[in-house]
Amino acid sequence: MEDIGSIVVLVVWLALVIVIIAGLWKTFDKAGEPGWACIIPFYNVVVLLRIAGKPLWWILLMFVPVANLFVTILMSIAVAENFGKSAGFGIGLAFLGPIFYPILGFGDARFQGVREA
Repeated sequence: MEDIGSIVVLVVWLALVIVIIAGLWKTFDKAGEPGWACIIPFYNVVVLLRIAGKPLWWILLMFVPVANLFVTILMSIAVAENFGKSAGFGIGLAFLGPIFYPILGFGDARFQGVREA
């Protein structure tokens, strides 16, 4: 009986991972970035910083405890605003990304911002 429970947990976890990747992929596509970039560690943060219009050196702040939390929040708010969403939606992206990135990716929001070079 424990094997069935483990299989159910694994299937639910895999489904959640697929939904998150699909949402990020669509979000990247909408912003004119390659969708596959969402599955490459560290490079996906570089692309998100570009979408947010934030400088690339912010990636260094991701390695500083506590500062990384603020950078993630500010980056998420900027991503949301560049898609015409509110700062509250950006907070949702920061803290509930598995829910909000699919909403952003599959919703009717369009990229309106400018990317950082």
